[in-house]
Amino acid sequence: MRLAKSFTIEPDINEYVDATKGEASASERVNQLLRRAMLQEQYDRLEAEAAVFFADTKAGRAEAQSFQKASLRTFGRD
Repeated sequence: MRLAKSFTIEPDINEYVDATKGEASASERVNQLLRRAMLQEQYDRLEAEAAVFFADTKAGRAEAQSFQKASLRTFGRD
């Protein structure tokens, strides 16, 4: 279901929509562009979240390497 809304846009945005809408209406083109922008923002948030998550794993890497070395020495003695 579509909702009728009224927004004010800048002239250069309106020119871009008119130039790229093709056979579609300006409203449909604006909706396409907004959906694409929404997805891009979601990807940006996920990328930032992943960067934070993996930054934590790099901090503990030195500890993991020390553990691996100790384990290999233990296995070497057995």
